[in-house]
Amino acid sequence: MKLILQYVKPYWRRVAAGMSVKLLGTVMDLLIPYILAYIIDTVTPRGDMRGVLLWGGLMIFCSAAALILNVLANRSAAVVSRDCTRRLRHDLFGHIVRMTSREIDRITIPSLISRMTTDTFYIYRTLGMTQRLGIRAPIMLLGGILITLTLDPVLSLILIVMLPFMAGIVVFISRKGIPMYENLQRRVDMLVRTVRENASGVRIIKALGKGEDEKKRFHEINKGVAQQETKASAIMAVNNPTMQFLLYFGLVLVVLAGAKRVDSGLTQPGKIMAFLSYFTIILNAMLSVTRFLTMFSKALASANRIEEVMATPVETEKMLDAAAESDAPHIEFKNVTFSYGGVQPSVENISFRLERGQTLGILGPTGAGKSTLIRLLLRFYDTDEGAVLVNGRDVRALPLKELRQSVGVVFQSDALFRGTIEENIRLGREISMEEIHDALSRAQAEAFVSEKGGTDSEVHSHGSNFSGGQQQRLLLARALAGTPDILLLDDATSALDFKTEAAFRKALREKSEDITTVIVAQRISAVMHCDQILVMEDGRCMGLGTHEELMKSCDLYREIAALQIGGEAV
Repeated sequence: MKLILQYVKPYWRRVAAGMSVKLLGTVMDLLIPYILAYIIDTVTPRGDMRGVLLWGGLMIFCSAAALILNVLANRSAAVVSRDCTRRLRHDLFGHIVRMTSREIDRITIPSLISRMTTDTFYIYRTLGMTQRLGIRAPIMLLGGILITLTLDPVLSLILIVMLPFMAGIVVFISRKGIPMYENLQRRVDMLVRTVRENASGVRIIKALGKGEDEKKRFHEINKGVAQQETKASAIMAVNNPTMQFLLYFGLVLVVLAGAKRVDSGLTQPGKIMAFLSYFTIILNAMLSVTRFLTMFSKALASANRIEEVMATPVETEKMLDAAAESDAPHIEFKNVTFSYGGVQPSVENISFRLERGQTLGILGPTGAGKSTLIRLLLRFYDTDEGAVLVNGRDVRALPLKELRQSVGVVFQSDALFRGTIEENIRLGREISMEEIHDALSRAQAEAFVSEKGGTDSEVHSHGSNFSGGQQQRLLLARALAGTPDILLLDDATSALDFKTEAAFRKALREKSEDITTVIVAQRISAVMHCDQILVMEDGRCMGLGTHEELMKSCDLYREIAALQIGGEAV
């Protein structure tokens, strides 16, 4: 909860002003029963009509003042809650963007989405409720008790006896509720994950006729969320009936004891009426406190989850102090070993060197670790053993911004964003229109972009208004537009026909001769013209060399060639 207080701190003046106004409004509320008792017991017996009107007017004034002041305080609370939550979401999103890939894998994307939305909403509601009830409920409670003590100390004993029971209920609910809401939020994460998977894979689900199976899977997860929410709500539901019972039981005792004391001449009817009003105010204040604790339980669980995210390390925090090697190649992998889960290596003992302007093709079956090498070069993950060097410097010694600004990349599952073609290619970078058109030309995309209406034409979310081949060419243009030193293509031409792919390779050779390129591919035709070809299987290097060298020395490469280009060609 310390993190949340940090976001409230800049608004402490506004919070203090709002609570001061709330305090005045609460005092006005407390004065009304006291004035009523004075009118009944003192003014009315004298037959002073002018006094009744005067004190009655004062009651109306207190009511109006309480209304206006409470409205102003509530509006101030809503503004502070809104601003605090907005800053919290902004910083939380910024932190998530900079988190290490390992931490994102550990927490999972659906959980991060839930924390960005549901958890911050609970924080918002609790901040508002704290400002509205944080001053009003305690003042109503303590002020009501003090005033009742002045009215009739004997009747106040009934209230004092009941307060420990109320406090015990509050402690019980808070201890039971917080762990239950933490568990509920974890189940909500699972629900978000399921919805996200189904939304992204809806075409596959429809194509395979798995709609009913996914409905059943969602039903089970949704049922678990409902059951956990029912358990948590059942504990919280003890609050209102119990407090209401204590309220009415106390009122009965007050009426009985008060009637006896009035009959004995020990007190006056006005004081009894005021005491009943204050008794109701006090117990309603206790109900407000317990309602606040219900919301606070949810908010505390959410705050812990948000703090967990904000406490995770970001990519820029860890840098290795390493000097550059002299006469080093542009890119070098030195005995690199890496595993995602820390058990089975995804890549093991991989080594190769690339001079500036050279091209490396990486070929191998699915799951061989090809894309992992791209992620290590971009430093999405750090190696377990060995080193990845760029211009003789370990990537862990390079500022991330410097490293990634020098790289153009197209991932295996890349995305186009809603906007225009120009915005998707520029992507917030300072790139001229001439560079954008040049990139489109090299990516073989200029023709269909002109047919669509130029670079100002609209791109739907995920590029759904373009074919797969058109999407890949736009992604290639985006990677080339930043004039990168290194170009990483992870299965980036799989949707292109052979003619377009050949034209792209030709343009890359002629117009991007200074760019060092790494091509991850499934088709041997995409890599057979590379300066070096790395053949991988099960995370290991099975061969490294040119096409001709591998045809002689690597059985796996010959097997792939025989399957893809035919035995006669082999």
